[in-house]
Amino acid sequence: MDSKLSFFVEKQYEGHKIKDYLKGVQGFSTRFVRGAAFDNRLFVNGEIVRLSYKLKHGDKIEIEVTKNESQNVEPEKMDIDVVYEDVDVIVVNKSPGMVVHPTKSYQSGTLSNGLIYYFREKGENCIVRLVNRLDMDTSGLVLIAKNQFSHMALARDMIKESFKKEYIAIVHGCLKPESGTIDKPIYREEGGSLKRTIDDRGQKSITHYEVIEKYEGGEMVRLALETGRTHQIRVHLSSMGNPIYGDSLYGIEEKEYINRQALHAYRLQFPHPRTGKIIDIETELPNDMKELVSKLKK
Repeated sequence: MDSKLSFFVEKQYEGHKIKDYLKGVQGFSTRFVRGAAFDNRLFVNGEIVRLSYKLKHGDKIEIEVTKNESQNVEPEKMDIDVVYEDVDVIVVNKSPGMVVHPTKSYQSGTLSNGLIYYFREKGENCIVRLVNRLDMDTSGLVLIAKNQFSHMALARDMIKESFKKEYIAIVHGCLKPESGTIDKPIYREEGGSLKRTIDDRGQKSITHYEVIEKYEGGEMVRLALETGRTHQIRVHLSSMGNPIYGDSLYGIEEKEYINRQALHAYRLQFPHPRTGKIIDIETELPNDMKELVSKLKK
């Protein structure tokens, strides 16, 4: 794919200001449009133009999406499981025990540190723009935008039905009914606690679920998020009386079974920011969750 976006102006938009066309017709954010003009990355028929430029029928608009950027994240060499990549996006399969972005407690060893190294090794001047995040001990697919345009487009499209985030969890007990929707508000407890609770003061939170396999001591459940609250799946399942195996925050620590919560972001589907083509990616369960299933089957 080219690093430039390009459009030909149709007759009905002749006389419109380019800024109105880019925002109203192409759906670009004000921030993206202004940034492209400010950085001299906005062209019509090969010439740099201002946002006040009035369009003519047949004009070729081009926007250069790549630009020089920096981020206060140290590059670190590490194994990264890249499952999809092009000029606009990259999807990685995150291992459990890895934080996605540096924090006060985790200054290094994060997925972002590894990605910055990966980009620099390839000669790409990208920064890490996370489209979705996973808890440190949740494994699975993380989507990263490689430029401002793709981050804007993906953030805009997250409300579309074609954007899906699906998970596999292994839980205690038996969910009743075996499929359904959990619609309970999630609230962050005061005092700086990481823990979330079900509380009417919280944000609306919706999780769809379906039991896909039964064991003597629990079930494997497929879940789809309609909203994306912190710890949403963990809080919702715990509230049903079915905490995830190994979830020490919302259940109990169970090192004899697994060393973290048995939760994996196994599927990610999204419309490509440039083409609109549906990208649908799935990964298999990680080894520690496969081992947990084997233990429960015994």
